[in-house]
Amino acid sequence: MYGSVVAGRNAIYDHRILRPRRLEGPVISVGNLSTGGSGKTPFVILLGEMLKARGVKFDVLSRGYGRRSRGVLLVDPGGLAEQFGDEPLLIARKLQVPVVVGEDRYAAGRFVESNFGAQLHLLDDGFQHRRLARDFDIVLVTPQDASDHLLPFGRLREPMDSLRRADAVVLASGASADLFPLDGKLVWRVRRGIVPQDVPPQPVIFCGIARPQSFVLQLRAANIEPAAEAFYRDHHPYTEQDIRELLALKQKSEAGGFVTTEKDAINLGFHFSSLRPLCVVPVRMDLVESAKVLDTMLRTIAERKCQS
Repeated sequence: MYGSVVAGRNAIYDHRILRPRRLEGPVISVGNLSTGGSGKTPFVILLGEMLKARGVKFDVLSRGYGRRSRGVLLVDPGGLAEQFGDEPLLIARKLQVPVVVGEDRYAAGRFVESNFGAQLHLLDDGFQHRRLARDFDIVLVTPQDASDHLLPFGRLREPMDSLRRADAVVLASGASADLFPLDGKLVWRVRRGIVPQDVPPQPVIFCGIARPQSFVLQLRAANIEPAAEAFYRDHHPYTEQDIRELLALKQKSEAGGFVTTEKDAINLGFHFSSLRPLCVVPVRMDLVESAKVLDTMLRTIAERKCQS
């Protein structure tokens, strides 16, 4: 039933029964096929850093998943996850460019263009948001995607043949091109790792991310062995009760402190200072042949602009 709904919705756009709305500035969409864990946010940050290095003006448009607010909002880097969503807040703090959240990404883009002028828009988690026209579609895939199933039995939001809409497919987490239908697509590869520093001895590892075991495996590969682990659902907003339980777990396991992710540090909010010592581990993502990739993408966008 879910697959039929997805296929029907895509057919409406594929056959131009509904037409996406177009912003004045070009739109680059970064998305995936699954419900999370492919590295979209680190990739958006990486792509943003590459654009900044080239002197390209841009902004980021996001739904703002998990926020309690409504409508179109400019993200305040000093704000809270409940206002803007954890990932848009992390992007705003990392890139220091306009990040705008809104259920309607076209309205978010118009807000940016009204206040900052027409410029390049990075559409975060945009592959399924077909109401907004895009000039370049990037989709990240992981090895797990190749053998996964559609919701609700698996994590896939769309079937594999939806990759036909992508301009470029990014192989993440060691994914192999042989696993996916990639005929005629640009195929890019990223390496994703962590940068742990000043980690307390035998820490409690806790996180609320899509694939927590991947984080634990990366830490163990860096010779960080946890005294205890605590996992929460993705985008988990931490409460006072969570903090009490984490402190009790630290005492019970005789841990030397805590380790978590950057996204979880955002979701801790005012509770951040209650967990000491706390090591926040950044994610590092590297794009193979990044200069060539950026050249190809910007050239393709410029060519399509001339043809339109």
